[in-house]
Amino acid sequence: MSPTILLCFLIGYFLLLIIISFVTSKNSSDNSTFFVANRNSKWYLVAFGMIGTALSGVTFISVPGEVGAPGGNQFQYFQFVLGNAVGFIIIATVLLPLYYRMNLTSIYSYIEKRLGHYSYKTAASIFLLSRTLGSATRLYLVVIVLQRFIFDNYGVPFWLTVLISLALIWSYTFKGGLKTIIITDTLQTFFLVLSVFLTIYFICNSLDFSIPQAFETIKSSSYSKIFFLNDFLTNKFYFSKQFIGGIFVTIAMTGLDQDLMQKNLSMGTIKEAQKNMFTFTGVFVILNVFFLSVGALLYIFAAKNGIDIPLDHITAKPRTDLLFPEIALNNLGAVPAIIFMLGLTAATFATTDSALTALTTSFCVDFLGMAKTENVNAKDAVKKRHTVHVAFSILMFLVIIVINALNSSSVVSLIFTIASYTYGPLLGLYSFGLFVKKRGLHDKLVPIVCLLSPFLCYLLASNSATILGGYVFSVELILINGLITFIGLLFISKKTDAQTKF
Repeated sequence: MSPTILLCFLIGYFLLLIIISFVTSKNSSDNSTFFVANRNSKWYLVAFGMIGTALSGVTFISVPGEVGAPGGNQFQYFQFVLGNAVGFIIIATVLLPLYYRMNLTSIYSYIEKRLGHYSYKTAASIFLLSRTLGSATRLYLVVIVLQRFIFDNYGVPFWLTVLISLALIWSYTFKGGLKTIIITDTLQTFFLVLSVFLTIYFICNSLDFSIPQAFETIKSSSYSKIFFLNDFLTNKFYFSKQFIGGIFVTIAMTGLDQDLMQKNLSMGTIKEAQKNMFTFTGVFVILNVFFLSVGALLYIFAAKNGIDIPLDHITAKPRTDLLFPEIALNNLGAVPAIIFMLGLTAATFATTDSALTALTTSFCVDFLGMAKTENVNAKDAVKKRHTVHVAFSILMFLVIIVINALNSSSVVSLIFTIASYTYGPLLGLYSFGLFVKKRGLHDKLVPIVCLLSPFLCYLLASNSATILGGYVFSVELILINGLITFIGLLFISKKTDAQTKF
């Protein structure tokens, strides 16, 4: 596929997003619009747009790539997805009602009211760290593809590709914020879903499969095993590890994350927010089946055509999350290549634009106090918000450069590893706030507990085979992290006279 054609496509795509941004922010670009879209978003638009935000380029590339990974992953990821579905239901029935009762702009304001000032700042800081690392890792994946298949041909260095990508995202989010993103994410999710189904069609056409033949071939292939029920101790794909991990990763990365909750809080009523979550959950599960099916078809296609897994540019070892772009951009023809780039770009930038908005909102509300009525649209408040937006764009740029220098593993595994360590303390904080009603905290000690917990988790995970009789942790480590934080909070708690109700 010609790099020039792909580059022209990217330019046209971002021009469309910038036009949408101009239209949606034309009449209002104040902080109320940026933070919560004036609380009048339509639930069906949010539900559809959230699919693109939740799936990201990681699901689009890395999940299909892992289906045929040397570790024998196959469809084991679906065990995790089933856990995700349960987590989304818990968010809709437990956390959303709490947030709406308190009329929150930043969900971490709950921690301030329940546990105290230092606990609040700790929770918000954890989010800023977690979301910056997670979103930078997601964007890193798509930049690798852009670099390898487009910008390397023009001699553009990797750092400049990252800078261009972030500048484009900033250009269509800095004015309208959440109001713009709800529209652009809806459009980008449509492109993502369309590209998944068209990719399946193009691969099936190249293999001379009908759609029923394709799914029968996948079913009978060596890639379709879903449930792993052997060797509980040492198998990181064991069902209970993936399922339980999926539940708590979802609660932490979605329900305790300002990014996706910000969209839910932009609706008028709790009923609309819950309809959004339930609809989103069903579509999310179904789409992941198709992503895994794409992965199986990619490996079947690669085996038939003698295509090897591309090598990592640092380690020169096979890198599974580059197989999809290799086949789509170099082996299926011009139209499939454009469709692939459309889906990848839509998936990744839908996640990153949303994250930049959420990071800006959290910092402005949680650290600059802009949620207060007298501050939200003060004369200099919009200018401050713009400065914060630029600062987080620069921070994400620096993080991606570091990740590129250090990482050579599958990006999907890296993201959930980061989540296990960074989001775990949030689980502990919210669990204490929700379930321990008659005890308060020595608030100034909370940051210490939240720093110690990931460190103890790391020691435990590194030595689990020795300490726990061969046990190997997977994504369920986030639950252990949250439990250690919870126990630590109990140690620094004190009995109070009144029961706090929210």
